[in-house]
Amino acid sequence: MNGLLINLLLAFAWAAMTGSFGLGTLATGAALGFFALWLSAPLTGIDRLYFLRTYRVVRLALFFFWELLLSSLRVAWDVIRPFPKNKPAIIEVPLTVQSDIEILLVTNLISLTPGTLSVDVTQDRSTLLVHAMFADDPDALVAELKNGMERMVAEVFEK
Repeated sequence: MNGLLINLLLAFAWAAMTGSFGLGTLATGAALGFFALWLSAPLTGIDRLYFLRTYRVVRLALFFFWELLLSSLRVAWDVIRPFPKNKPAIIEVPLTVQSDIEILLVTNLISLTPGTLSVDVTQDRSTLLVHAMFADDPDALVAELKNGMERMVAEVFEK
């Protein structure tokens, strides 16, 4: 059976046993269920990829929230300063991800981060056009996006 489905069933079983179906109770049940599945993986035959992918998804979410915080502070600081130091530009980011879901996730994560906006993907799906509010060094920004968001998204979908 699918590890995610079993984990969700364990989370709902935990919520039913405690008598509360709140978000905190479900999250606690999911965490306890994940730990129980991890311990019993040799017995249940749950694929190791489930645990690795869950770790990568959590790591991507934490990385995104950290980038969201840093970029929000940077944009807010630039807005309140008397002489803004932003240098907007449209940059080309070569893509290594190929599937539709990977490209969609990369473009949405970039667009959700303040100061950057995904404008378009080329027809051959090899380049992403990004409008950046702070494009002082376009090469460094391309490297940051490729080594950050794109690499982590590719790792999530890696088999």
